[in-house]
Amino acid sequence: MTVTETMDQKQQEDLARLRQLRLIDDDFFSKCFDNDTACVQLVLQIVLDKPDLNVVDVRTQVFVENLLNRSVRLDVLATDSEGRKFNIEIQRSDKGAGRKRARYNSSMMDVNLLEKGNDFEALPETYVIFITENDVIGLGEAIYEIERCFVKSGKRFGDGSHILYVNGSYRDDSPVGKLMHDFSCTDPSDMCYNVLVDRARFFKESKEGIAVMCKVLDDMRRQSYQEGMAEGKNKNRKETALNLLKLGTISLDDISFATGLSLDEVKKLNEDKPA
Repeated sequence: MTVTETMDQKQQEDLARLRQLRLIDDDFFSKCFDNDTACVQLVLQIVLDKPDLNVVDVRTQVFVENLLNRSVRLDVLATDSEGRKFNIEIQRSDKGAGRKRARYNSSMMDVNLLEKGNDFEALPETYVIFITENDVIGLGEAIYEIERCFVKSGKRFGDGSHILYVNGSYRDDSPVGKLMHDFSCTDPSDMCYNVLVDRARFFKESKEGIAVMCKVLDDMRRQSYQEGMAEGKNKNRKETALNLLKLGTISLDDISFATGLSLDEVKKLNEDKPA
């Protein structure tokens, strides 16, 4: 097969893959919602039942750095006209929508929203919203609203922090049912909401949009290859460390130095190695 034929085949594969992408797919969602206040506003108005909510700023794939511990990358970070902050996360995997992840996202937003010297009351109201492909909570509801509350009375604590889970498998004729239907459509013509139809059509049908998405797919392919290579190297390092551990004549520090694994990793391998 010639280089030209290989490139043509890759392009056809990318186009076929693009046709199958949905808004519930993270990379397609990120592109469709990037700097698009209309799409984000529609989602927030429906999910929060706030028809007057006005989004003024939208950013996607926002890296929130934690210098001492784990950082996070937010799928969407939006701001409305009242200064409220919204983190929207798309999750096809149930594992990726864990409750402690929602808690961590909320805390990371707070840490980066309060400047030095400002009073704590200056913290804006925040929303962390997970849109999941499956009903990860498992109660059959369309939207799960989580709030801190006083245990005995059930009255809300009112600290301005909100977490919501949107059940992507929910279907009915309500606004959220139609919205989740749209998030699962591969064909824009099957969608209900025009702002989503127009955005999906741009990236699936226009020359410019297709070029953008093919670049995204190519980047994903490169990243997958690099991750596979890194995983393979790490596996080889662990196998080497295990072989050295079996010899029983080399210190853990020296094995760490020889393999490039951390001392903690070598200690863990030593603890778990077969007797």
